[in-house]
Amino acid sequence: MANSKYEYVKSFEVEDEIMLPNIIVVHIDGRDFGRFSEVHEFVKPNDKRALELMNDCAKTVSEQFPDIIFSYGFSNEYSFVFKKETKFYQRRASKVLSLIISYFSSLYVTKWKEFFPQTGMRFPPSFQSQVISCASMEVLQAYLAWRQRECHLSNQYNTCLWELIRNGKSEKEAQEILKGTHKQDKNELLYQGFNINYKEQETIFRQGTCILKTEVQHIVKYNQDGSPVQRLRMKAIKVHSKNIASRSFWNDYLCLCRELGQFAEDVNKIKPDYVKSFLHVSKLMPSTWIVIRVDGCHFHRFSDVHEFEKPNDAQALNLMNSCAVGVLEEFKDIVFSYGVSDEYSFVLKKESQLYQRRSSEIVSAIVSLFSSMYTIKWKEFFPQKELKHVPYFDGRAVCYPTSEILLDYLAWRQVDCHINNQYNTCFWMLVKSGKSKSEAQNYLKGTQSQEKNELLMRLSGIIDYYNTLPLMFRQGSSVFWHTHDDKKMSNQGNEAVGKCCKVVVEHCNIIEKSFWEAHPDILGEKFSCCKSLGCTFALDSHHLTRRVTCCDCKVAKFARSDSLSLLEQPSTNCL
Repeated sequence: MANSKYEYVKSFEVEDEIMLPNIIVVHIDGRDFGRFSEVHEFVKPNDKRALELMNDCAKTVSEQFPDIIFSYGFSNEYSFVFKKETKFYQRRASKVLSLIISYFSSLYVTKWKEFFPQTGMRFPPSFQSQVISCASMEVLQAYLAWRQRECHLSNQYNTCLWELIRNGKSEKEAQEILKGTHKQDKNELLYQGFNINYKEQETIFRQGTCILKTEVQHIVKYNQDGSPVQRLRMKAIKVHSKNIASRSFWNDYLCLCRELGQFAEDVNKIKPDYVKSFLHVSKLMPSTWIVIRVDGCHFHRFSDVHEFEKPNDAQALNLMNSCAVGVLEEFKDIVFSYGVSDEYSFVLKKESQLYQRRSSEIVSAIVSLFSSMYTIKWKEFFPQKELKHVPYFDGRAVCYPTSEILLDYLAWRQVDCHINNQYNTCFWMLVKSGKSKSEAQNYLKGTQSQEKNELLMRLSGIIDYYNTLPLMFRQGSSVFWHTHDDKKMSNQGNEAVGKCCKVVVEHCNIIEKSFWEAHPDILGEKFSCCKSLGCTFALDSHHLTRRVTCCDCKVAKFARSDSLSLLEQPSTNCL
């Protein structure tokens, strides 16, 4: 990142390293997947295609990130276990969880058609994530036993629930019948009432799915005589087991024992509260501006593979902007965002209580939605290009105590935009003029802004060439809610002119105070159209979301009560 007088804002960034010898587990869970499963008409209580999609995504994640040794999933959740000595992104919790959830989210979109060829994806899926810092193998064992028990309990409950509903009971009546029942009661209800032996149900439903690494012989080349030369390599495989936390299962796999350790004894009693105490919970400081910065991972390679225009590809930038618009429309606590190149910064209002200000949930939810939207919208901006690589991003949360420091942060990012864009414009103009990349780098080493401007004028033959470039390249993109008069209502002769708000993308100077003076609502008390203009709310028929009618423009949006931590929520099986 470029040097500027605003760089002091980096001092507010806090490292969140998971110290050795703790074992890192990344737990991801579908965000509002109850609605997602209903909209896409998943089979109840289990949709095998949806489960296999989750499993395939988890398998690909394990193959992409070699430090993931073991994964376990059911319904719309997955847990990824890293080898004990991992240095993956130097063990920073926000970096680790955001990369995993971003890659998983993009995969879910790209693989959708393989499993649902006749069903279009109607809105982007998104997930939340948390890190569990397991202090010992005993804690990891207790965690895995807990998650597999949740798989069994939720599947047994939902199997009973949906059989009752299919046989004429309302959902409320079915819930009342099941209230207070035990495992044996449910088994008897299924067998006596519906002739279903629960133990004969498919293992994928009852036991969940494990993805683990095992060593296999791999042919790397052939000798002159035609004989193969083989090497051992790690391969991800899917398995099902009645008890993934048992010694007999775990200790049978050499890789698990080598990279993590052995289980000393079997788990006799599962204590969820004990396991929850190892959740890596980081609450962000109250009454501060929260900034979530999303940054592309390996996007230099991604841009090369997809042949982005150098130094700036307008379509790629507009794709990023479109994703940012979608994120603002989804999360009403975001009051402003600024993007350049492959990064975006999202500013949440000071009093935000989104996810009770838990860093991992906020970061993961925003990064996940941004990633899935980028993948879904790809064809809209690149209709002639196939998506050859899965795009993914990392994210982090930073708190800024005052508006002045927040504005300095945004100024830092815009200064960075200008410096990098000016350099890259010169660099690629030199390369296109015949110089090698190495020669272009050496030529520009130590040059100042004025020297670069003179170089651009000399190479292009255009006076003040740099300032003729599009504003989006030079100043980046600002995305925010804009309130304006409704011209339709005004033209109809109404005395009280209606108000309408929408998310806009502008390319402007946000370093100067004039922008903020022209838009006082962004950092003022009236942060969103819903608060300042009196939007109406109505519960939808599923009681899962609130439908928000946005002012007089009557645009329906969905808002959620996102307060509970992932692992604090009641067990449900929405697949």
